Amino acid sequence: MTTTIAVIGATGTAGSRVIARLKGRDITVVEISRAHGVDLITGHGLSEALAGVDVVIDVANPISTDDHVDVADHLATAYRNLVGACASQGVQRLVVSTVAGIEDPVFDGVPCFVAKRTAEEVVLEGPVPAAIVKSTQWYEFASSPAAVNFDDGEVIAQDWLIQPIAADTVADVLVEAALGQTRGPRTITGPEAIRLPELVSKLLASQGDDRRVRVAEPALAAFSRGALLAPDHAVVLGPDLDTWLETLASDRSSSAAAVGGTDGLTGPSPTP
Repeated sequence: MTTTIAVIGATGTAGSRVIARLKGRDITVVEISRAHGVDLITGHGLSEALAGVDVVIDVANPISTDDHVDVADHLATAYRNLVGACASQGVQRLVVSTVAGIEDPVFDGVPCFVAKRTAEEVVLEGPVPAAIVKSTQWYEFASSPAAVNFDDGEVIAQDWLIQPIAADTVADVLVEAALGQTRGPRTITGPEAIRLPELVSKLLASQGDDRRVRVAEPALAAFSRGALLAPDHAVVLGPDLDTWLETLASDRSSSAAAVGGTDGLTGPSPTP
């Protein structure tokens, strides 16, 4: 039986990786994003895009940056639209990627985390069978403007204590969940804890970038104390940091050979 899987957030850090893995298994993929004319917040184009889809993998992060918007309501609306569209089109399974550790009461005042909790409730209370994959921050978080600011002369990184995992590994787990190989909630993390400024420094060094990394206090002290470290029940998955950096360098060399140049420390902002 042929399975059709839709990926919401198809153009992002995780979405592109998920799509590559699905296509590598000869699975029919429907790519969904704003770039494809679909809007989770308004619901525009969503139900139509899910016609004939068996499973949905959601790796979108539809959080508004408008200070006048209630982020929790905003995200709840998006996921009510998603669950409703899945139900109306007979989708058999919904897999959602979210952040590990945000249930901690210390984050009760962090709007985006409160919003993600609300979104998870909407999904789990809905009529579509769902699997939630929770992960700690990704190695790719080292280039996220959420906590790192890149200037010409220096880089400023907030002093978060994290236990990062590779986005490639997260994509693998999401695909397993979509194919029914993972049941129930699953929390995953990388092999080792590290402070974000050190992670950024190692990434820059691996790219031959000698910019200084200056440490800044995080917006919330709990980030520095390790509130987002993996919970005890989390499944630890590789690669470790050194292996990830080696793979990144190898991929960068291959890309440079193909296009005659190299990429800088740019790209989408992964959240986690």
